Amino acid sequence: MVTAGEGRTQRGGEALVEDLDFPSDDTSLFSDSSTPISRLQGNITWWRPQEICQSPVLFPDNINLGHAKQGLLGDCWFLCACTVLLKNKHLLNKVFPPDQPQWGDSRYRGVFQFCFWQQGHWTEVTIDDRLPCINSTLCFSRCHSPTAFWVALLEKAYAKLHGSYERLWAGQVSEALVDLTGGLAERWSLGEGGSEERPEQRPESEKCFLAVKKRSCDPLSHNLSISLPVLGASELGQYHALTVMEWLDVKMVSGSEVRLLRIRNPWGRCCWGGAWIGSGAGWSSVDPVCASDLQARVAEGEFWLDEAEFMSQFDDVTVGYPISEEGHLKSIYTGSLLKHSHQLPGRWVKGHSAGGSRNSSSYGTNPKFWLKVSDRGEVLVSLLQQRKRKNTEKYAQTPFEDSKNTKHQHYRATALHMWKVEKKRFNLSRMLNKPPCASTHCHAYEREVVLHGQLEPGYYLLIPSTYQPGAEARFLVRVFSSSSISLSALKSPAPSLPLTIDGEWETSYFRGSWSEGTTAGGGRNFLSHWQNPCFPFTVSDDSAVTPGVNVRITLHQSRPDTDLHPIGFHIYKVPEGVSAQSIPRDEDPVASCVPHCYTQDVSLACSLPSGAYTILPSTYEPNCSASFTLSLARRIHRKVVKSQERLGRAIQEVSHISVMQS
Repeated sequence: MVTAGEGRTQRGGEALVEDLDFPSDDTSLFSDSSTPISRLQGNITWWRPQEICQSPVLFPDNINLGHAKQGLLGDCWFLCACTVLLKNKHLLNKVFPPDQPQWGDSRYRGVFQFCFWQQGHWTEVTIDDRLPCINSTLCFSRCHSPTAFWVALLEKAYAKLHGSYERLWAGQVSEALVDLTGGLAERWSLGEGGSEERPEQRPESEKCFLAVKKRSCDPLSHNLSISLPVLGASELGQYHALTVMEWLDVKMVSGSEVRLLRIRNPWGRCCWGGAWIGSGAGWSSVDPVCASDLQARVAEGEFWLDEAEFMSQFDDVTVGYPISEEGHLKSIYTGSLLKHSHQLPGRWVKGHSAGGSRNSSSYGTNPKFWLKVSDRGEVLVSLLQQRKRKNTEKYAQTPFEDSKNTKHQHYRATALHMWKVEKKRFNLSRMLNKPPCASTHCHAYEREVVLHGQLEPGYYLLIPSTYQPGAEARFLVRVFSSSSISLSALKSPAPSLPLTIDGEWETSYFRGSWSEGTTAGGGRNFLSHWQNPCFPFTVSDDSAVTPGVNVRITLHQSRPDTDLHPIGFHIYKVPEGVSAQSIPRDEDPVASCVPHCYTQDVSLACSLPSGAYTILPSTYEPNCSASFTLSLARRIHRKVVKSQERLGRAIQEVSHISVMQS
């Protein structure tokens, strides 16, 4: 919740609130003065709506005059997303709670409350209604009606959420749509200009968009926005966002049909030329009555164009998922209601769980999630990352201008991969060598990436990743489905089991713990090292004489990714006739898994002569408490009786694990 620290002013005998947390000065306007609005310093004054006009209202009687008109701030991306609120009363009431005291109401105290969806929950933002002006005229966004103020107030609340008005300069329509609806949005490339997608992906983007067009005759229900280069600034990578208000198939005089689209420009003026502008040549090919009707629909800042112009001239399209009044997401692919949803937070931590892409050997250390699908159905999985912050605790958005340097400052390149598994006990390394059943195909510098598919019943393993190993960020995994689902984090992933191509193996699993003051002895640098738990085992003559690795050991600590200890282990030879507890303290290990690492699992494969040994798992420093699991795999001969019975008799302080669980 972002509240308003209160001050008071007297106006007309009433005490009006002044928000001290977002004051009416340059600290609320500018963050680093890196945008063109920095030239306004010293020229801006702050006025309340009743000081700007005689009878202010939130919304005009003519809703067409309630649409946003962009001012001096480059936030077209946000204003395009605001269009969805005028179309959906239930969403508007969510963002702008109704029945708030307005001007002329005895309860009015100069404050308004808004709600924005942020990282899985709705965040309340309270502001006062003092608005930035130049010569008593709003200098930033406003409604087409000069007496309506919902857009200006919403923009101020969004600026407060981000830390300043300047931080709204440039952003992604898709992000604003999610912040205003709590739903999903996707951005697809329509051509080569401005796109960061690889060429082989562009046909798929156009295919997705054509599928949406085929299903819907009301683009506002999906909130479609498009972008094109700003005239004179395309070499700088600057793009302008517009909204698709409607499309329809119009019969021409020749008998054929043409699809026309009505576009709204948040600048509030026409920025287009072509066959369907004003008295353009295109209208002569349409019945005059129909042409007159369509031209009458055009409001200030709107224009018509045909589908061929649309597909060739615009660079990308952003599609928001409709949301029902009950709050359910509606698929833009099939029209189905996705009534089931779950979400879980996660984090990539350098050295622990930031494993990087599938090209990296550490990919398997990335966070993992179980998705259980009960019945065949449509499933959407999204990976939403938090923006990297720069000396601020405020939220902020990715620039809409596709300047790669700017964009990459804020977000990691991320992707989401999914594998279907037959049961929860599986060999992770083997599975990761197989192609995933679904993925987002490539790592993208976007706040959110979305995976879509029709899934059969069963278990699925989800692995979100950054492209670079060690890249840190927090994220949220969200799943929407037409059928019943469950989502859970894989807190204790099964250690990789040994491959069986080099003979038969016997694997045992044991639980132990390091306890402060008793069994948390730390590494070999500390005198207390031998206080750590000991796990004796033997290597038989048969396995020792066979060439190659004959022992594999994995140590897994049972702690969250965000609070790991550095762990490792040593293997000591136990002299004949001596117990494991009586090994000389200056004895050197015969094998070690060091250095100690901040990771969930550490493993070692080695070849040991026949004899008795003991394993000492440890944290790097003493007195670091944690539970752990140790897996011990030994190669055996077919005729050798399993040594697990002997091992069980020798170790009384640990418990045997028969089934690994997530």
